[in-house]
Amino acid sequence: MNKKIQIKNLSVNYGGKDVIKNLNIDVYENEVLAIIGPANSGKSTFLRCLNRMIDFNKDARVSGEILLDGQNIYDDEDSTFLRRRVGMVSPLPVGLPMTIKENVTYAPRMAGCKDNAELDAIMEDCLNKAALWDEVKDRLHTLATKLSGGQQQRLTIARALSHHPEILCLDEFSIAIDPVTTMKIEAVLQELKKDITIIMVTNVINQAKRLGDRTAMMLHGEILDLDDNNRLFSGHVKDPRTKDYIEGLFG
Repeated sequence: MNKKIQIKNLSVNYGGKDVIKNLNIDVYENEVLAIIGPANSGKSTFLRCLNRMIDFNKDARVSGEILLDGQNIYDDEDSTFLRRRVGMVSPLPVGLPMTIKENVTYAPRMAGCKDNAELDAIMEDCLNKAALWDEVKDRLHTLATKLSGGQQQRLTIARALSHHPEILCLDEFSIAIDPVTTMKIEAVLQELKKDITIIMVTNVINQAKRLGDRTAMMLHGEILDLDDNNRLFSGHVKDPRTKDYIEGLFG
């Protein structure tokens, strides 16, 4: 498998506190990498580094290298293009205070697309990929904030897909979502994996088992274990704390 991302000696410090410590990890093309671990382990900070959203935190100090297709993402001072390549869905995603259509076409319009037929095609394609088109196609001019929580989560996936990312980062996207909607979203991700690389932070162990090709266990800014799911979840771990976390002994 080809390496899509290579992280070398990545460290992040907030105001004197080490949040990520000397992280080394490769992410492969068209895989789902699940990241598990208790709160405050550095999982969300790790995702924010991948598309340089971490830059918005003026207290953050980042060192090390993040290579995307072999190129250091910090080589270019302008991170706008990077954020088109690395899409992000936040932990509690909600629709922007505009219509469903405007939500999905916002990024292409900001990138300069003015052709209405092209924008409509992008919108339909992204909503289909997010398994939402059939539910909203007759109310595209409704405010996105009127959608249910699960629909808004799928809308944020559609919005992230609208600039054709190569990588999709999902930060605990299944929080407080009913099982039926979660199944729909998981089916979406299985289909998306054919075309893009997915890095998924989840607080649901069974979700990591179902969706991940590999799973990483993070604790206190370090990766304790990283392995294929069939090995990791059958007890082949390097650190006993990984086993304890998977079995619910802490979290």
